[in-house]
Amino acid sequence: MTVPLSILDLSPISSGSDAGAALRNTIDLARRAESFGYHRFWVAEHHFAPGVASAAPAVLIGLIAAATDRIRVGSGAVQVGHQTALSVVEQFGLLDAVHPGRLDLGLGRSGQRGSFAPMPVAAQPARVVDGLLIPPAFDFSRLVTQPRFALFARLLQQPGAQSPDFAEVVDDIRALIAGTYTRDGLDVHATPGEGAKVELWILGSSGGQSATVAGERGLPFAANYHVAPAAVLEAVAAYRAAFRPGVLDRPYVVVSADVVVAPSAAVAKQLASPYRHWVRSIRTGAGAIPFPTPAEAAATPWTDGDQALVQDRLDTQFVGDPASVAAQLRTLRRATGADELLVTTITHDHADRVRSFELLAREWHGEGSEGSEG
Repeated sequence: MTVPLSILDLSPISSGSDAGAALRNTIDLARRAESFGYHRFWVAEHHFAPGVASAAPAVLIGLIAAATDRIRVGSGAVQVGHQTALSVVEQFGLLDAVHPGRLDLGLGRSGQRGSFAPMPVAAQPARVVDGLLIPPAFDFSRLVTQPRFALFARLLQQPGAQSPDFAEVVDDIRALIAGTYTRDGLDVHATPGEGAKVELWILGSSGGQSATVAGERGLPFAANYHVAPAAVLEAVAAYRAAFRPGVLDRPYVVVSADVVVAPSAAVAKQLASPYRHWVRSIRTGAGAIPFPTPAEAAATPWTDGDQALVQDRLDTQFVGDPASVAAQLRTLRRATGADELLVTTITHDHADRVRSFELLAREWHGEGSEGSEG
């Protein structure tokens, strides 16, 4: 059987547009994704990004769930460094009360001390593993030391607040949902939240704590090839090495990828051409810019230094016609052993983005070779 294909969406804001249009586009895309046969529709959590509208996953998930009927809807991921375990459980408990059995609660370490930069990866040149390009690791230290990040942290947390260890937050969330939470001899019950039929997920970009916590608790794990492609194999290996039966009897891995699909490779390349400028805006610390048109991107100055800054992301974005992108995704699946793939697509025009997902779904669900890969 073909492994499931799911979507991660950021509610991208296009140049000349606004957050309202981006959010309406996300809701429309979710409806279309359901009709195309995608398994899940996740939304990210990002802050202080002029080109991204998905700042409050629980709110957006509620809008998407109300507009769809069957597709699983969830977070990819809630940044637990900015919220308490109780607030997360109450939000998703409320959603589950209205849309029972369809919600995925994806958790990420973002916002906790030391969480901005993935676990260091040994310096090494680009290599190909079982057909999959593993580029050199990007050095995030230049970003996290900027004064801007300290300001962001102050705005996202109450004054003086310190987030508990990630493992503790995950355990508290699980206990509150299960109704087994106790502290200082007292039991606490979350309403809504206790008994919620949500799937709990851990997302991670390295072989660090997120992968270990997911494995040790027997939870499903999502590894980010599209965010930190250099570390994807280490992340998946660390999760599987740490895995102990818990919620799941066996490891379950989702791996993400950036894709742009069009009827021809030339059209896909044109649609994807602004992506380098968008990634540059993130990696210079300015925050994702509104996604440019291809013409705007072509008219924007570009240097060799800019190219070096984003090369790993450009080299690992899958761009092309449906057959070629599906082949690249099969390679990603084979190299990582993924049980499911999670794709994200950004283009300036919403119609092109919808068409990209539609073309990929048709190719993916109609292919006959995936089952032979085991």
